[in-house]
Amino acid sequence: MSEKDYDVIVVGAGIVGAACSDEFTRRGLRVAAIDRDMPGGGATAAGMGHIVVMDDSHAQFALTRYSQQLWRELRPELPDDVEYQECGTIWVASDEEEMAEVRRKQAYYRQGGVAAKVLDAQALQNLEPNLRPGMAGGLLVPEDGVLYPPCAARFLMDRAQKRGAQLRAGVRVAEIAQGRVRLADGSELSAGIVVNACGAAAPEMTPGIEIRKRKGHLVITDRYPGFVRHQLVELGYLKSAHSGNSDSVAFNVQPRRTGQILIGSSRQYGSQHQEVDNLMLVRMLQRAQEYMPGLAQMSAVRTWTGFRAATPDKLPLIGQWTGDNTVYLATGHEGLGITTSLGTARILAHQIIGTRPEIPVEPYLPSRPAKEFVHA
Repeated sequence: MSEKDYDVIVVGAGIVGAACSDEFTRRGLRVAAIDRDMPGGGATAAGMGHIVVMDDSHAQFALTRYSQQLWRELRPELPDDVEYQECGTIWVASDEEEMAEVRRKQAYYRQGGVAAKVLDAQALQNLEPNLRPGMAGGLLVPEDGVLYPPCAARFLMDRAQKRGAQLRAGVRVAEIAQGRVRLADGSELSAGIVVNACGAAAPEMTPGIEIRKRKGHLVITDRYPGFVRHQLVELGYLKSAHSGNSDSVAFNVQPRRTGQILIGSSRQYGSQHQEVDNLMLVRMLQRAQEYMPGLAQMSAVRTWTGFRAATPDKLPLIGQWTGDNTVYLATGHEGLGITTSLGTARILAHQIIGTRPEIPVEPYLPSRPAKEFVHA
């Protein structure tokens, strides 16, 4: 690769692109990172920042668990402004049908080496007294955590730059192909490999990628220390928030180290504008208040939206693009980009260098069999 300007050019400096730049420089590669904004912008700045294990599929579980372990290893090196808290997640069950899912999840998590504890109604009330009375129980996953994504991305990019990565922020890319990156001003850079880490904008750089934009809303409150102690997610999240193409909301709140509460979540397909959709926002907040009535009395200080990159099978695209062997993809993480950024970077580095990955990569390869988006 020595005749090229760089070994690898990473297009996109959100948390996935920053993690890739960090990992590649750790392996001794010559790296350039390009972003039309600043590191940690875009979907990264609009994300909740959870570091969670999820089990929609075996492949999702493997990647989220692997990535969470990498975050836990990195935690001692993270600066204070990343605000990493291992607060744990409680999956909240509202009835006995959902308690059956709690027990299934616990068995699955434990089989995969993830600590998980079933909570009965009283134990749940003791841990989270501001939940609505009458909940059936829940599942505590104590190793889950939260962090502040923009600062995490900047930390990873700063570390990459200290190892020699060159960052071009505020620069637009017009085209990537055949080991070349053409910038909006007409200039070109070359590399043995170009990584498309552009999130929901990835198809603009690599036409043909099966990715759709999924819009989400978030609200952050004023400071109410201790009101929420864990990340709380309704078990109905799995069926309502991931239901095909239909717009949906689900209860999902996080405590922040500042004492603020981050409230989600919503899912919208087909919405192309970044403005807050008031009807969707009202639905989301009403759902949150059904679980935690006290939220209705709180002051919100900010509301915003962001676009996530969704694939038909809910798994990211990590690896060589079938249409151009110089292009590698690191996109399609939907709402799990923060969690899976470190795992994605590690997997991609193994593929590029030719070493053996620590988990099977076949479920994430862009060459896997295509699956169509389900229409609701």
